[in-house]
Amino acid sequence: MRFCWGWIEAVMPVPYVPTLGPVRRDDPLPDLLEAVVETAGTGRFLPYDKDRRWSDTKAERVLADAIEHDQHQTLVPTLLERGHGTVKVHVYGAEPDSLTAGADLARKLAAVHSAGRARIVWFLGPDRPDAHAQGATRVQLKDFTAFGPGPAPDAQVRDYKQLPDPDRFAVFAELMAEDGFAFLYGQMRAGTVGPVLTVLDKGSVAGAIGPMETMTDPTGRARLLPQYFGVLPQYRGVGYGRALWRAAMHWGHQHSAAYQLLQTEVGGASDRLCASEGLTSLGFVNQRDV
Repeated sequence: MRFCWGWIEAVMPVPYVPTLGPVRRDDPLPDLLEAVVETAGTGRFLPYDKDRRWSDTKAERVLADAIEHDQHQTLVPTLLERGHGTVKVHVYGAEPDSLTAGADLARKLAAVHSAGRARIVWFLGPDRPDAHAQGATRVQLKDFTAFGPGPAPDAQVRDYKQLPDPDRFAVFAELMAEDGFAFLYGQMRAGTVGPVLTVLDKGSVAGAIGPMETMTDPTGRARLLPQYFGVLPQYRGVGYGRALWRAAMHWGHQHSAAYQLLQTEVGGASDRLCASEGLTSLGFVNQRDV
């Protein structure tokens, strides 16, 4: 499948590549689109795919034969083979019926592949009001090269391995299981992930962020990878989340990361934190089942 980049560029308000997620606008977007199609169905990870740290096999693939691509819109379907299966159609287009066309294709392909869920994904530029993106995620950019790490944390943050009693993290992980920390704790115990930063309150783990890891991007620059990030409800509102975030940014800067890309729920605590810390919004990613 060969894409006409001029057709897609005009209707791609957010730099987002199916199966890879958000990238930077100055990344080689045409090459990345071609690459995810070329590797579709092989189970192989591209060397700069952030998901390869969690698995040996790529679980999501582009359904290359079902791509619809013309000068008005481009529909790129993917199949996530985890669980009961999910078909997602990424809609790059500004036609009045673009979302309808994407939904029709998603339902059709879900039936063909016996997937339990059909979904459409579409994008809004950073200039759109937040009210137009309720329920969406905002793509955020932290640029270390231009702005450095930012202020230092104003509370003590330490590596999980430096805790007086590392087993106390197990309690935190269980309480924050819905935020992914139970899974992360399993990876930590197996020794397969980088450092996890924590903040304590009277000896108990109140919050954590990690794993702290970098990966080379398609242009050869190091980027700080997204982390699990959370504070227990009873400890929120006192600055622990901000302290963890700032400590993570200093870790990234010290380990030569040029930037970090992440997605935050519009209007959520992490979204507000990132805005107050000066991150740049690259736009919004919307999803809904059809």
